[in-house]
Amino acid sequence: MHIFALGLNHHTAPLAIRERLAFPAGSLQAALADLIQRGLVGEAALLSTCNRTELYCTTRDPQATADWLADYRQIPLREISPYLYTHPDRNAIRHMFRVACGLDSMVLGEAQILGQLKDSVRTAEQAGALGSVLHKLLQKSFSVAKEVRSSTAIGANIVSMAAAAVHLASRIFEQMSDTKVLFVGAGEMIHLCAHHFTGVSPAQMTIANRSLHRAQELAVEVGGKAVALETLGEILPQFDIVVSCTASPLPLIGHGMAERALKARRWRPMVMVDLAVPRDIEPEVAKLSDIFLYTVDDLSQIVSAGKDSRLAAVDEAEGIIQTQVDAFLHWLHTRDLVPTIRQLRDHAETLRLAELERARRLLAKGEDPQRVLEHLSQALTNKLLHGPTHYLNQAEDQDLAHAQEVVRQMFLSDSRNLSGRSQSNPAKPTRHS
Repeated sequence: MHIFALGLNHHTAPLAIRERLAFPAGSLQAALADLIQRGLVGEAALLSTCNRTELYCTTRDPQATADWLADYRQIPLREISPYLYTHPDRNAIRHMFRVACGLDSMVLGEAQILGQLKDSVRTAEQAGALGSVLHKLLQKSFSVAKEVRSSTAIGANIVSMAAAAVHLASRIFEQMSDTKVLFVGAGEMIHLCAHHFTGVSPAQMTIANRSLHRAQELAVEVGGKAVALETLGEILPQFDIVVSCTASPLPLIGHGMAERALKARRWRPMVMVDLAVPRDIEPEVAKLSDIFLYTVDDLSQIVSAGKDSRLAAVDEAEGIIQTQVDAFLHWLHTRDLVPTIRQLRDHAETLRLAELERARRLLAKGEDPQRVLEHLSQALTNKLLHGPTHYLNQAEDQDLAHAQEVVRQMFLSDSRNLSGRSQSNPAKPTRHS
């Protein structure tokens, strides 16, 4: 069987296609059980995120697994086939390592995908879908990701607006766990920012939005609370950090509102991050000495520098991955040789034991030990050389040169070394009378 990685991702398919092929949470184990039961694969694991759905498997028929993927999600194959990719063997291993390292992610070097990949491994184990090859490969992908992250700068810099917002706030407030954060809006950018801020565990997170229902949905996700946008002026003094991103055509926080908030806070500093275009916060607010106002342009500079740094680390990461792909393939090939090596050793051991038993019988009859040893060594030599000698005799003219080279490599490499040493260190000639 061969190793395959097949599926689609944000590079090859639009969201409308990705969401149709995505597996609902909790459905992966049943899907893998169905795939194994049908006998289409030897081993399998499924990874399904917002940006990719991929099947990693060992199989002789990758087309059948693609058919199963479409059929199981009840999508005509012709509708997704233009977006599907199939990577065999070396390319599959390389692809899996790149995914684990975040090199194939929408945000270069992001670490979230590694956790998602580990979840997929646990699910595959629970479904009884992992065997020795795929288990070894997935575990190897984790160690490769660890090596890449520890020895390169692929994940060391800020590459998203949300992460930049957290970074700027943490420069002003050393103890982020003591801060109160207000998010104005409930769109995609605010969702990203709110989830990033959960990583620093602020004391309180509040979402203010025109649609209270949408604010409540996000508040549940991040463990915060929701308020109506109309209360913004009243509640603003309570917060140390304000992150705003709405579609309002006019500013929501003006110089006067910000100044009143500062007075109510007794001039304790505030960080305001305005990610909206047009702006939600009047530029004049930056003139207040105790307010640190950052705009989308400020964050873009940080993100741009981080992306440049990560891009510079890609070549180094790819070099590590290439080395580890070669190492895994070597393990795989060595593993394939084990049955043959074991068979060869068993054959040699059978010959040895047979000749040893014959020698013991001769010794028991009182035969000369020297003659018994001579016979033992000659018999073993003849039997061990029978295979390669027969191989040479049976070789056709066009294959004879290759057969001779194979036998030389197998049986004469040590004698060449010995002859070389004897020539460089010639023995002292014996004098004859």
